[in-house]
Amino acid sequence: MAEWPDDIRVAVNFSAAQFHNSGILQIIVQALAAAKIAPHRLEIEITESMLLSKYGSAETVLNALLQLGVTVALDDFGTGFSSLTYLRKLPFDRIKIDRSFIQDMLVQPDCAAIVKSVISLARDLRIAVVAEGVETADQLDHLRQISCDEVQGYLISRPVSADRVPGLLDTTKLRATFAA
Repeated sequence: MAEWPDDIRVAVNFSAAQFHNSGILQIIVQALAAAKIAPHRLEIEITESMLLSKYGSAETVLNALLQLGVTVALDDFGTGFSSLTYLRKLPFDRIKIDRSFIQDMLVQPDCAAIVKSVISLARDLRIAVVAEGVETADQLDHLRQISCDEVQGYLISRPVSADRVPGLLDTTKLRATFAA
């Protein structure tokens, strides 16, 4: 990752046990230093269900991560016990809309309304939005029309090994196809 372009970040899913580990901040700082990676290139993803167990300590850890410069994302938004309180009280940089809503948004009006509403709400709260599970050009076009910030999914790329990332980033066809 240290050899990739500076604007590329890597998202890491955290388990509840990792997130609530009292030494997690020190582990992250040490890992970034050892890899010679700037903190803004790391995105920590946590799920709503993870917050339920120990909500009280979550704000302290999230604020410390943000102070460090790490990006913090609320993953799989809408699949757990979605609470707007999380968006109001906890400092998230981005919300990741669960793939189940993206998958059905073009055929089910309720999913389309939820996706559009989450994007609008997040924009008003100055939180970026990532649509997970984008698999078709029609989904991508719709998300562009409703001003989704970022997408991820098989349409862009299937998972690749670290040594194949530079080739993926240099693909002229990919850039031309998905340029906004």
